[in-house]
Amino acid sequence: MRAGHDGLGQEASVQLTNHRSASVGLAVSAVLAVTACTRGGADTSPRSPSAKHAPAAASAPAATPITADAELAALEASSNARVGVYVRDTVTGRTVAWRSGERFPFASTIKAPLAGAVLERVSHADLSRVVRFDRADLVPHSPVTEQHVDDGMPLRDVLDAALRFSDNTAANLLFDEIGGPAGLDRALERLGDRLTDPRRIEPDLNTAVPGEVRDTTTPRALATTVGAYLLGDALPKDDRELLRTLMVTSTTGDGLIRAGVPDGWVVADKSGGAAYGVRNDVAIAYPPGRGPVLIAVMTRRGQADDAYDDAAVAGATRIAVAALG
Repeated sequence: MRAGHDGLGQEASVQLTNHRSASVGLAVSAVLAVTACTRGGADTSPRSPSAKHAPAAASAPAATPITADAELAALEASSNARVGVYVRDTVTGRTVAWRSGERFPFASTIKAPLAGAVLERVSHADLSRVVRFDRADLVPHSPVTEQHVDDGMPLRDVLDAALRFSDNTAANLLFDEIGGPAGLDRALERLGDRLTDPRRIEPDLNTAVPGEVRDTTTPRALATTVGAYLLGDALPKDDRELLRTLMVTSTTGDGLIRAGVPDGWVVADKSGGAAYGVRNDVAIAYPPGRGPVLIAVMTRRGQADDAYDDAAVAGATRIAVAALG
């Protein structure tokens, strides 16, 4: 496994809040085929003969586009960042989209679909299986796995490390479980996601060079895929609950989507950060007394050493959720 900087060293651990939401019996909407909206709807990424395409929509509430273009354009200008947003109420179909079909580097948000794909592949008994690895396998930002080189870790704890602490070696161990990035790609295609394009493992997937398609996705694809694992029938109920619990108790996202939603909302999220000021968060948010809301906010800047901006992610979330009503 390859070493390097993963762009996530700025993600600070915070005090956990162990919220648990009620079980959700709603199937996620496969919304990637929604009619393109101004600036946010069309996938403007470079295309090749093998370029991926969005899946067709499944049965779901008809999308009702809600516009927040002026506010999101102002946020882009004030934060000096390109911002992609996709927010959808899974019950009403009300949707706020801004650059939602544009490609952004996914960075560590990919750990959420990766964990879902692993849970889809392994049995419940496999979660107790000890995963062994060597010191040579360690890559930067591995705060949990670096403590367990000698004794290994149960697969359940590897999932915990990858999702709650964004541990990069743990993510690479999960890649090993499903046959590397190509295995994840196959799992996502079976799920209906033909846009997310995993090519490399940690930390190389964080280079985020502008114009590259590899290791990118769109806000719409990312939110929909995470929703499929957390709300749909891709996983058994116990695995959905495990995945949701690990994401609700994540230690890396308090300044992102969680900071942009109203008080009382429970947020299951996975953050990411990389070069070129990439800062992302993907979540399923559970408002009190309402159905779940899919949220993905992806941001990037122009220079390789640009710092990322948590406030831009929180601000975009706040704008979109307010517009959603």
